[in-house]
Amino acid sequence: MKLLLDTHILLWAAAGILPKKANELIKDEENMLLFSAASIWEIVIKNGLNRPDFQVDAYMLHNGLLNNGYVEIAIDSYHTLMTEKLPKIHKDPFDRILVTQAQAEKATIITSDKVFSEYPCSAIYIKPPRQS
Repeated sequence: MKLLLDTHILLWAAAGILPKKANELIKDEENMLLFSAASIWEIVIKNGLNRPDFQVDAYMLHNGLLNNGYVEIAIDSYHTLMTEKLPKIHKDPFDRILVTQAQAEKATIITSDKVFSEYPCSAIYIKPPRQS
């Protein structure tokens, strides 16, 4: 199965705090793990806000994903044009592009955002990890 990990799931994987269900899906060698250039872009933008609670090295994350066999999906015009046809459920442009990329790639989104289930795409909801 092709799995497109949303930004939160990528960050949890990098931090080693994946919930059990997500960890099992990611470790299953039958699954192809995908990430979007949009997720890296979102992280770079959040880093630019200089929030003390968000400090992620986007370069290190990107290299780590590639070195661990994840496949990057570039953003192309087809993906952006498809967002126009999506229902106006979510205003977050990063999440909207992930939906269209999942549709185009015939992938299932792994997410902690229940809103994805309202879109015409396959999604698996993961409860956020417990905060300590």
